Amino acid sequence: MSEQMTEKMDAKQLAGQNFREGYNCAEAMVRAFRDLFKLDISDDAVRMATGFGGGLGHAGCLCGALAGATMILGVLQGRTTPAESREPAYASANQFHALFREKFGSTCCRVLNPHPFDTKEHLRNCLKITGGTADLLSGFLAEKGLAKPS
Repeated sequence: MSEQMTEKMDAKQLAGQNFREGYNCAEAMVRAFRDLFKLDISDDAVRMATGFGGGLGHAGCLCGALAGATMILGVLQGRTTPAESREPAYASANQFHALFREKFGSTCCRVLNPHPFDTKEHLRNCLKITGGTADLLSGFLAEKGLAKPS
């Protein structure tokens, strides 16, 4: 996708576009926020999101979109040494987890999307959840002053 196209999209649209292109929910989130917010996230780091799709590799547990959002919060507030405080990242992850659960009713993939994996219904529902999560994270980041689109 061209940089001009990316600049005209918001987080919800970009995450949705990534999902429609074939990225899973976690990958779509990480790629969208990397591109929209010009975050220093390598393609190798994006690869780390792959296993989170399908609620941790089709296990149906933690929603991959929520996992991807938490990865973005880690990029923005995480630590690189044990001497640094982990509490800012923990607090944001906890707060966002609560917002997600409030908005969607659960954080569990199989509860959020009971349809068989990769069916039309499943993909349609995942697209809505991924876009909704991107929108929720974008607002959360703005409210907390953590990042804004570049």
